[in-house]
Amino acid sequence: MPHFFIDEEISCDRFTVGGEDGRHIVKSLRMSVGEALTLCSPSGTLHEGSISGITADTVEVAISSHTPSQAEPNVRVSLYQALPKGDKMEFIIQKAVELGVTEIVPVISSRCISRPDSKSLDKKLARWQKIAKQAAMQSGRGIIPKVRGCISFKEAVRTAGGEKIIFYELGGERVRDILTDKPSELSIFIGSEGGFSSEEVSAVTQSGGKTATLGKRILRAETAPLAALAIIMYQTGNME
Repeated sequence: MPHFFIDEEISCDRFTVGGEDGRHIVKSLRMSVGEALTLCSPSGTLHEGSISGITADTVEVAISSHTPSQAEPNVRVSLYQALPKGDKMEFIIQKAVELGVTEIVPVISSRCISRPDSKSLDKKLARWQKIAKQAAMQSGRGIIPKVRGCISFKEAVRTAGGEKIIFYELGGERVRDILTDKPSELSIFIGSEGGFSSEEVSAVTQSGGKTATLGKRILRAETAPLAALAIIMYQTGNME
């Protein structure tokens, strides 16, 4: 069933979808009166309904039920991703949202090859947020994960909340051993193509974080965050 996010709560049995989403429903999806869809409000409530009227770029929806979203994980995961080369970040954002990430924070680490200027980053950020929204719609999320502004590694370590885990190609603890206490909030650090320096790893561990491994194989920059998220979601019971 098509899934759309709205900017307000619904307190009646009718709601009008306009703007980009309205045009998408009418012109791209070519939906018609009577077809079912889901609207998700900021509280994470799903409003099931069907189309009762259509204009050139708006859709009137008759709401039939209101239920809390069951798609959100019971663990809040912030992904601190060191910027990879090319368009790999787009792939990472899309799949991380599907896997249940709460927010994504682009980071400039010492070994990042990609170092876009502020103007380029502003354009990328707008596109990344749009990708996150589309992935959230496709996967039926109850929220649209936020893609934050790019920050330095030092700032990332300082602002990261919950239990901190840095994934390091030279080894660390197994994720399942780190998650024995079932934390409700995690901040995970994933490197770019060059990984992390030993100084960066030390910065995380000295702030109370832990070093983790993803096994004996070296994963690509775009593979590592998805493997890490999949393991975390499995170990916390969010893949059942």
